[in-house]
Amino acid sequence: MIRVLGISDSKDLNKVMQEIKVDPYGIKIMVPKATTHLVRINSVSSIAANILKQEMLSLGGDVAVARDVLTGKARKTDCLLMGNLSQFMRLDGKLNKQPFGLSGLAGELACALANYKKSDFRVSLGKYKLDLRKGRTYIMGVLNMTPDSFSADGLYQAPNSELRTPNYVIDYVEGLIKDGADIIDVGGESSRPQAKPVPIKEELARTIPVIKALAKRIRVPISIDTYKPEVARRALDNGAVIVNDITGLKDPGMRRVASGYKAGVIIMHMQGNPRIMQKNPHYDSLIDEIIEYLDKSIERAVEAGIDREKIIIDPGIGFGKTLEHNLEILKRLKELKVLGRPVMVGPSRKSFIGKILNLEPQERIFGTVPACVLAVENGANILRVHDVKQISQALKVTEAILNC
Repeated sequence: MIRVLGISDSKDLNKVMQEIKVDPYGIKIMVPKATTHLVRINSVSSIAANILKQEMLSLGGDVAVARDVLTGKARKTDCLLMGNLSQFMRLDGKLNKQPFGLSGLAGELACALANYKKSDFRVSLGKYKLDLRKGRTYIMGVLNMTPDSFSADGLYQAPNSELRTPNYVIDYVEGLIKDGADIIDVGGESSRPQAKPVPIKEELARTIPVIKALAKRIRVPISIDTYKPEVARRALDNGAVIVNDITGLKDPGMRRVASGYKAGVIIMHMQGNPRIMQKNPHYDSLIDEIIEYLDKSIERAVEAGIDREKIIIDPGIGFGKTLEHNLEILKRLKELKVLGRPVMVGPSRKSFIGKILNLEPQERIFGTVPACVLAVENGANILRVHDVKQISQALKVTEAILNC
């Protein structure tokens, strides 16, 4: 009997080799040979690209470059490296001996591959610890203290409404935690397309009393979903431990607040702002641009004194993206692992699901489930969702399959 195995994970490769009783030392040598990678490097000089290609060919791999590099007409090119992990490990030693910036490139390549293989993250948030190891996905439950949330689940209504009372909100959140929420994300301003900004005073009134009450009752981390430094500061003063910023910590004031409180931060990618982000969003290279944006945002945060180990990244599903963009992000989510930080994804009830199924937000749970499952398979560490119970059940089955 002949079979073609559809596996590449080192754990699964080890298991197969153990089944056929390969020597342990042989397994150690051969697993890297069976682990293949495609690595893209942008804007390499033509001289360095030609050397890179020759070195990879000598190891049995290859490098795709622009045709004009081979003919001498182009000065720079992007490169696509093709090889197994064993070849990349040996390439590192070869490049370290080369001029034309290739020794520096070797270090960057080694770092990218190490980040890509990293599967365990531990984020310290005061008395809370997020153990984001492989096979364990955290769920962030959404608490929208807004009257105009796109997802139709906002709990903030008229001032005298029962829905606004602290007891109702606490009961609602305790229900989310019982259903499987590991983190609660409190937001007081809608970020749906064309949403209008909410004055700071109003956002504070919507969120701070709730966070203060929740911090006394629940035993999971609280996140504040805001891009305003003052709202973040007040939230952290009253029990929040994470800042979830849709603008990617662009505001220096927000970076100072997060650094001063030693808070965890979620840095999200967004093209434009909520008022204009869905007006013909365009990318020359979607994943490249998202990774570059997040990389720069991480470096700004670290320079401001935020501990790199407290940073979580989010590609921003639905924020300045078309239906096709969102699908591509979910399909290629694993590529974000080169940044070396845990990945959060929020596909829950988003419009791309509505466009596929032609359903209103509150009817999109059966579309949200496969988006979340595929996100986990492709490397997501945290899922931000509205329907916690259903997603929690789906993840238990998903993780049982992936971890068998």
